[in-house]
Amino acid sequence: MSDQFSLAGTTFSSRLIIGTGKYRSYDEMKAAHVASGAEMVTVAVNRVPLDGSTESFLDHLSPTMKILPNTAGCYDADHAIRTARLAREALETDWIKLEVIGDPITLLPDNEQTLEAAKILVKEGFIVLPYFTDDLIMAKKLLAAGCPAVMPLAAPIGSGMGVQNPSNLRIMREQLPDAIIIVDAGVGVPSDAAIAMELGADAILMNTAIAEAHDAPAMATAMNLAVQAGRLAFLSGRMPKRLYASASSPIDGAIR
Repeated sequence: MSDQFSLAGTTFSSRLIIGTGKYRSYDEMKAAHVASGAEMVTVAVNRVPLDGSTESFLDHLSPTMKILPNTAGCYDADHAIRTARLAREALETDWIKLEVIGDPITLLPDNEQTLEAAKILVKEGFIVLPYFTDDLIMAKKLLAAGCPAVMPLAAPIGSGMGVQNPSNLRIMREQLPDAIIIVDAGVGVPSDAAIAMELGADAILMNTAIAEAHDAPAMATAMNLAVQAGRLAFLSGRMPKRLYASASSPIDGAIR
């Protein structure tokens, strides 16, 4: 299926974005990345030896993949802004996945700090992709601040719980028909990814669901197919839900 995905002037053939953490080896990570078909990979700036003094996963990424630095591990706007500036200097990219955590147990985002950081980074020329709770009003504020896309969570990071509030994602899709919505965090199995895409997400970012699978490359393949299936289902339009049965075959002219 040819269904390209454009973001901030860059076109992608895959709607799956993946991460680099938790893999048992670099070889496993590389195999999973290839199997996923993804063209963009996010990396935690706070985990990278940016001076290149030691080997890291950066040495094992395909040069064809676009790197999306993220500010994981930041707990306030100031830290996230400093991290973004460091990423731009070290990795030579204006793209940043903005992540400002508000609680160390749930890793839920601090939306207010995220918005504050987004406004400053956008003014500095960053392409800001903000991770936040699945809140329509915050999505509107982040888009108004100049973010080219919004990244609502499906569930807490690394939980694998799937889409916890499908109504929120559906409302966000309907109320923001022209916005790019990338579901970030919470996907555990391919059916979760398919559901998010069926609800109208433009793309999905995931890491743990693939990295912690017993067979990471196989799970990456499954996620790739699920994202494609969910997207095709969204474009096709689902049948209406009915309280009562509706015969599959017409009864007019039936033999009695």
